[in-house]
Amino acid sequence: MYVVYMIKSGVGDILMIYTALGDSITFGENASSWAKAYPQLSVSTLNSDSCRARGFVLARPGWSSSDLLDAVIWRGSPLISHSSVVSVWIGGVDLANAALTSVRSKKPLAVQHFVTSYRRNLGTIFTRIKKGSRARIICCTQYNPFPNSPVAVESIGQFNRMINELAHSYDVTVAPTHKWFEGKQTGLIHGYQKGKIEDALSGFMPIHPNDRGHQVIATGLGPYLTPRK
Repeated sequence: MYVVYMIKSGVGDILMIYTALGDSITFGENASSWAKAYPQLSVSTLNSDSCRARGFVLARPGWSSSDLLDAVIWRGSPLISHSSVVSVWIGGVDLANAALTSVRSKKPLAVQHFVTSYRRNLGTIFTRIKKGSRARIICCTQYNPFPNSPVAVESIGQFNRMINELAHSYDVTVAPTHKWFEGKQTGLIHGYQKGKIEDALSGFMPIHPNDRGHQVIATGLGPYLTPRK
């Protein structure tokens, strides 16, 4: 099942379309409602700035970069072709699962194990967006929900450097989401505990933004989404 939903603009003629691609964060997991998720908040902000905007979301909890690529190929073209700006936020679940595997097996985190396929998939997503539209592309970095685990700090740092390098090679703008959350995770992440990977061993993953976190994301994304003059 692919999850696609439209964000109502509440205005007349549409001057721009924003499409948000991603996984559970973009879907709005753990926000109190879709209206509180960052894509909806971003569209509301765009409209409040005298810009008529409409938004679409193509996302699902648990999606990897491969899943998102499939969705872009099979369902994304009609949305993306009419978009003025497209944001891409993917990879957090892959990284979290790899970290948990490392903790359970007591083996070093093999970031490179999934980075190769992630890099290929993300590059292909960028390519398809560029071929199918004239939309500006914004790629979000990954914030660290486990800032008190050195392995998470190191691996997410490596991951974000790779995202920056890849985005630069495709002439894609990077939104430094990790900087907006740095040092503020306690108040921005739903179910935040001790900020360690072990917090997720119980089965609950304290990795998603709460309502306040989504507001921080929407505020940070605002300047990146605003139409260029």
